[in-house]
Amino acid sequence: MIFKTTREEALQDLENYINNEIVNYSTQRNFDFGPSKRKNVSCLSPYISHRLITEYEVAKKVLNQFPYQKVEKYIQEIFWRVYWKGWLELRPQVWTDFTEDLIGIEENKNYQIAVAGKTEIKCFNDWVNELKENNYLHNHTRMWFASIWIFTLNLPWQKGAELFMKHLFDGDAASNTLSWRWVAGLQTKGKHYVAQGWNISKFTNNKYKDISLNEDAIPLVDKREYKLSSPEINKEDLESKTLVFSESELNIETLNLKDYQNIYCVFLNNEKRKIKFDEKVINFKKKIIEDQANRFSNIKIIDEINFDKLTNEIKDLDVIYPSIGENLSFLKSIKKKKNLNYNFIVREGDEFCWQFSNKGYFNFKSNIPKIIQKIT
Repeated sequence: MIFKTTREEALQDLENYINNEIVNYSTQRNFDFGPSKRKNVSCLSPYISHRLITEYEVAKKVLNQFPYQKVEKYIQEIFWRVYWKGWLELRPQVWTDFTEDLIGIEENKNYQIAVAGKTEIKCFNDWVNELKENNYLHNHTRMWFASIWIFTLNLPWQKGAELFMKHLFDGDAASNTLSWRWVAGLQTKGKHYVAQGWNISKFTNNKYKDISLNEDAIPLVDKREYKLSSPEINKEDLESKTLVFSESELNIETLNLKDYQNIYCVFLNNEKRKIKFDEKVINFKKKIIEDQANRFSNIKIIDEINFDKLTNEIKDLDVIYPSIGENLSFLKSIKKKKNLNYNFIVREGDEFCWQFSNKGYFNFKSNIPKIIQKIT
């Protein structure tokens, strides 16, 4: 699989999918035909997760050509990512606990066997290698993978979520962390996802047969409770001449921005990250950032060291809100250290959607018609 690294190419992939494949999505989406046969899904997530193109752009372009009823399932799946972000914004401690949990988990022999793709489960081993080679897995396969990891291999869900974040081009704090929690039975307490051998066989066109799995597993239990809280998003009229953004919010041209003297994309080095990216993921991110920078004359790409130096001189910054995750954690730490003033710029669509993320996805899904009306 080859993923593009420019916004123009991402938009072209979107157009091609809408024109040629989207009508078959609802009936074909659950099949994993292998990395060379992905026409049954859009494969746009690496672009959307970085907001090279946004969920709202995708939804509008799809709905310009099809009535909602005909593409309802695809639109709902596109908005899962927005829902997860909103859910985590309202419960940020989930991300903090996840990253802190990782510190105390030992990478034992069973873990080493799993991440090397040397278990006794052939399909799982193939998916480990596919993840590392292509930096992508089919969504249905991600569910099977997580279930096998947690319930058959008895490995900590946190280390599985970390593995995905390390290698996926489309990994993000909300979708990845919360999807693993959902499979484990922690996201919706008591409701877990247990992979079944027949299901894997059916949706891989019988590529894998006679799969021995723990199909009677019970959900994991975590006594920690996460209450709703209001997002801490500073909004101040700073009259700043400097704009800052990160790799999770690259699509700056769809925001209503004033003129800035300087625009900086802050890209954290691996040493600064709690979850270290695979080299191919780092390179993918660098390429898409460079494309965006090349399209605007006043964008400069800087690392955390140079951002620290920059804030010795500039104290008031407009910041495109990066959502809960590594980038926001870093920005908040520098803000506290240097006594900075941030004006967070949040996408109007996000703010509107996140109000429906206070409960489960069914509640969010029931409000998608309102969301569509708002964004179109």
